[in-house]
Amino acid sequence: MDLEAAKHVQRARRNTLGDLLTRTRARYPHKLALVYGTARWTYQQLDEAVNRTAHAFSAKGIGHGTPVAVLSRNSLDFAVIALALARLGAIFVPINYMLNEEEVAFIAGHSDVGAAAASEEFAPLMDSALAAVGKSDVPRYLMDSDAAAAVPAGWLSLDRERQSGSSAEFESAVSDGDVAQILYTSGTESRPKGVLLTHANLLAQFVSCIVDGRMEARDVAIHALPMYHSAQLNCFLWPGVYIGATGIILSHADPAEILSVVERERATQLFCPPTVWIALLRHPAFPERDLSSLEKCYYGAAIMPMEVLKELSERLPQARFWNFYGQTEVAPLATALQPEDQLHKLGSAGRPTLNVETKVVDDEGREVPPGTVGEIVHRTAHAMLGYLKEPEKTLEAFRDGWFHSGDLGVMDEEGYLTVVDRKKDMIKSGGENVSSREVEEVIYTFPGISEVAVVGVPDPYWMEAVTAVVVPKPGVTLDAEALKAHCRSRLAHFKVPKHVVVVHQLPKNPSGKVLKRDLREQYRNLV
Repeated sequence: MDLEAAKHVQRARRNTLGDLLTRTRARYPHKLALVYGTARWTYQQLDEAVNRTAHAFSAKGIGHGTPVAVLSRNSLDFAVIALALARLGAIFVPINYMLNEEEVAFIAGHSDVGAAAASEEFAPLMDSALAAVGKSDVPRYLMDSDAAAAVPAGWLSLDRERQSGSSAEFESAVSDGDVAQILYTSGTESRPKGVLLTHANLLAQFVSCIVDGRMEARDVAIHALPMYHSAQLNCFLWPGVYIGATGIILSHADPAEILSVVERERATQLFCPPTVWIALLRHPAFPERDLSSLEKCYYGAAIMPMEVLKELSERLPQARFWNFYGQTEVAPLATALQPEDQLHKLGSAGRPTLNVETKVVDDEGREVPPGTVGEIVHRTAHAMLGYLKEPEKTLEAFRDGWFHSGDLGVMDEEGYLTVVDRKKDMIKSGGENVSSREVEEVIYTFPGISEVAVVGVPDPYWMEAVTAVVVPKPGVTLDAEALKAHCRSRLAHFKVPKHVVVVHQLPKNPSGKVLKRDLREQYRNLV
């Protein structure tokens, strides 16, 4: 086949995130696509906004392979930018808006951003972060502001630029194997890693979500959890667009607003981590709202307490529940526990989803028998292309031809997976990943610290509370509140220790390694 023919064949066969919206618009042009505040856009309107934004970005030099940092709460603009970049073949780099300047600057510099977008709330933070890495000259777009509003110096109005763009279909040379997203995830290292997800990764993962989550075009889904996070973005928002469902975007996960919107919009689908499900249950409006439309309820990011799941099932008798388990590196879904398995497989992460093969292995990569604890590994088209600028870590993650999750688990005789330990040195607090080593390194900069180990301990709200177990230097009296204040000045608030425990020594094995599992067990009843 000659090059010209190959080009046309590739275009005809292409299946990217941008194509996904084109096809849904063709099927359901007048169906309600996304709701945000007073805006209620059909798929035709959404597609036109995406095309206008893509043309406007292209006019400013944003094109194939350009990483674009986005710092904002959930909004309609957030979704439009992500889809417009997909149309361009550019790369979406969403940033956790709870990070501080140093953390945002690291991501902007490491991903080598060629443009940025932020809401007015976070524009000063984006400015400072870009300046810190010599990126002050990249195009910057102010989101969530109408065309007539004033913009900060050096910024462009996204709405104004979009209005000047063409609504014609934007064509580019993007292909399925191109990187669509760089998502930064905290692992056991002190710095986050940039996970490279291609269009093909994402589309394969969307199919698994749709099939194993039993999603349908008639669904009305609430998107309240942060969309910079892979779960809300890639397990729920985009699969919903793929099948032509209606999405209700909320700027943040306020329990009162979620309950109100379920009633008003007759929402059928809701995803929340256990912390938010607990907040909904305990909210005084829970028994007052008509929640009878809720049919499909999903949880993930942490283990759902048994009693909470039972209470939810009793108080929402018409609803079915799913547990979605995975991680950003697999885009992120790997396994799912189905509604019919919730009670008799309580605590399980379920079985591998449609496009995933999962097993549990020992340190030599050999599959272990059912009932034996080992590392959870996957083979799947969901799996990332690799870690940005980290070839050695990529090779380590994919050793033996399997993606190694770093999580410990056990498989039962029926093929159901139970996660028995989080990634080494990883804490899941309120659905957010916290690297214990990153927190430890900050604590070590506080005067008078001899040793520290940071672990997660059970917490009724946060699920895991960041806990610092510290050994002061001889003769030093440690001020716990001063230590927390020090951490707050250097870390995002969800990474700051909830508890500080002062001890004389840390438990260690014969080789000198701190036994963090012992610390988790010793302090599991701190609350």
